[in-house]
Amino acid sequence: MGLVLGIESSCDETAVALVDTDRVIHAQRIASQDDKHAPYGGVVPEIAARAHAERLAPMIEAVLAENGTKLADCDAIAATAGPGLIGGVMVGLVSAKALAMASDVPLLAINHLEGHALSPRLADPELDFPYMLLLVSGGHCQILSVEGVGEYRRLATTIDDALGEAFDKSAKILGLGYPGGPAVERLAKEGDPQAVPLPRPLMGSKEPHFSFAGLKSAVLRAHESGEHNDADIAASFQQAAIDCLIDRLEHAMKRAPDKPALVVAGGVAANQQVRAALENLAGSRGMRFVAPPLALCTDNAAMIAWAGCERLALGQFDPLDIAARPRWPLDPDAEPVRGAGVKA
Repeated sequence: MGLVLGIESSCDETAVALVDTDRVIHAQRIASQDDKHAPYGGVVPEIAARAHAERLAPMIEAVLAENGTKLADCDAIAATAGPGLIGGVMVGLVSAKALAMASDVPLLAINHLEGHALSPRLADPELDFPYMLLLVSGGHCQILSVEGVGEYRRLATTIDDALGEAFDKSAKILGLGYPGGPAVERLAKEGDPQAVPLPRPLMGSKEPHFSFAGLKSAVLRAHESGEHNDADIAASFQQAAIDCLIDRLEHAMKRAPDKPALVVAGGVAANQQVRAALENLAGSRGMRFVAPPLALCTDNAAMIAWAGCERLALGQFDPLDIAARPRWPLDPDAEPVRGAGVKA
């Protein structure tokens, strides 16, 4: 058994966890910053980095103490090295470097997206490579063919906004506060998903990618028109987003057939309507549907520690001088995509 301490600080969640290669989460803590960012309707990078710096060290001590573990007992220390808000990423990575150096324990610099991509395997021992992954979060919306640890082929990405970002901005338009995704989902339960005629950008297009900027703008116009109630707007927005996801996944399945499982990961994977639609799609294609537990959908350190476990098993360690990266694509060889706001 190998034991990995994981640190996550790429956005607005400070998180620490201890996970072993037998898929046991021994201890984990997450400190939310929602109250700090709520007045601004979104994440303020400087505030986020400061909160990480204040909270991380005591959280590491608490997680180790909870499990009765010393740093020297760990087989590796894994930390998010990107992509993300660079200030927060640096706080976590520099802390991990210092701990690794002080305890003579190997360092694992983890791609945050790889943490999401591999997180379903932490909860599901039967999930083997390869599988098709919908990675859908506040900063990213991609479809990937996951062939193995470190082996990812991008099939689609967003040319502008990520879906989680569109959820948050739609919530802000509707005055629902932050974080927006859960608030939109709750309000959508009270509305009619067919009440507001909203666009489905790129749906039916031969181009494989996503686009959500136009949908977000349509939500603004619908709200400003005064012709629709907010619950109907939320429900119609959510349904339009789901329709786009299903259409783009069907397109990707033609490009990468014969995948035994459809897997979803990322913060938007916590949305129950999204999960239900994806499960129906997988069932219609004879594929397994796999989604991690809700606690592993949003940013957390258990997924970073587990990605570290996967790499520990392969002997893939990193030097202490590795740099933090604000952008870090899972598939660096993917063809360039049009759009100034591409989330690669």
